[in-house]
Amino acid sequence: MIPRILDRSAHPISRRDIDPNVLKVLYRLAGAGHLAYLVGGSVRDLMLGRRPKDFDIATSAHPHQVRALFRNSRLIGRRFRLVHVFFGPQNIEVATFRRRSEDTVDDGELLIRHDNTFGTPEEDAFRRDFTVNALFYDIRTFQVIDYVGGVADLRARIVRTIGDPEIRLREDPVRMIRALRLCARFDFELEPATEAAIRAYRDELRKTSMARLVEETYRTLGMAGGARALELMRDFGLIDLLLPHLGEHLRLELSEAGRSRTALNVAALERATGAGAAADRALLLSALYLDFYLAHPELHSGDAMRRVIAELRMRGFARSDTERMRLILDAFPHLLAPTRRTLRIARRPYFAEARTFYELMAPNYGGAPVELDRIASGATHATGGARPGGIPGRRRRRRPRRRRRRPSMAAQAGHGAAASGSFAAGPDGPAAKEPD
Repeated sequence: MIPRILDRSAHPISRRDIDPNVLKVLYRLAGAGHLAYLVGGSVRDLMLGRRPKDFDIATSAHPHQVRALFRNSRLIGRRFRLVHVFFGPQNIEVATFRRRSEDTVDDGELLIRHDNTFGTPEEDAFRRDFTVNALFYDIRTFQVIDYVGGVADLRARIVRTIGDPEIRLREDPVRMIRALRLCARFDFELEPATEAAIRAYRDELRKTSMARLVEETYRTLGMAGGARALELMRDFGLIDLLLPHLGEHLRLELSEAGRSRTALNVAALERATGAGAAADRALLLSALYLDFYLAHPELHSGDAMRRVIAELRMRGFARSDTERMRLILDAFPHLLAPTRRTLRIARRPYFAEARTFYELMAPNYGGAPVELDRIASGATHATGGARPGGIPGRRRRRRPRRRRRRPSMAAQAGHGAAASGSFAAGPDGPAAKEPD
């Protein structure tokens, strides 16, 4: 297939927008006679005028050839070997061009089992998921190379699978979540056939490993566009497969209020986290489950909440994240409407995190974060800790203990003699006086 080529004057990508270390890797590969392209999401972001979070490189060089060119690199992966070239804490991933697996399964199973065959740039482009993610940038000619129609879809702001959407989404059901993430993050629309395939085959997500689903959930809901992604996942029924309790609550929440307060909570966390950064996982889970928690008082007793957490654990969410979520949610009502328990919570190690979460979510529930200053101050004064803002608190003065005076040696001796007058002193001492 003849690709569409955009010369330098026809696209907005400039080398000034590419990380200098990434340029070093590209130039060294090209200088050694290999094809070396910037690929995937980084090209998409640059075409949209955005700063990519990371940069991926695809090359015609095989992994051992890349490893030989860079002493500051290591091979990773078992199924398909990749090379990480590291510059201090920064790792740049370099992959050899691949092609789609041609393995077939007799029972109709379409999940990808093997995808580790080297290929050409064209084969590598058609192996990728969506057209907007399959653009290449050639550092030698400054051209954008498009084999799949990604440039047209990018300009039309459309998410389209490469090839038959039914097959591509069943090959890797996680692509359904990624499609909605692209729509939420960049305000794109789904191409009709892709949309229909997601609705028809969403149950295929059950075949995906729990670890991948958890990771994609955090990446989709905990970064830019998370609130919009949550609404899309609710509308397409994907949230029911990932977080069933939450999916049911979101439907009721929408029917009663016409909008989702849970989405507002996720949006508040998104604003506080900042563009391009990932939200803390426990805080994200807390934002997702806060309205569900407040709407079900039985969860405050403990047993019902433990069942919810047990289901999250069964679905692959880490114990550390779910336990922190439980503590944060348990504290929230007592910070929203202070009670005696609020003072005890203010002395707990998790209070700072619970307070941060409360200050983010309070505007959605009519809370007044300023009131916590007085409560926290009272708690720290009682324990001799630090006041808010780092001002040391005053310790409570204790009354000095009254020390009992010890009797003198003479008094101890007299007491001993008096005691010995009533009992036999021993075989050599005087006999005890007989009573009258």
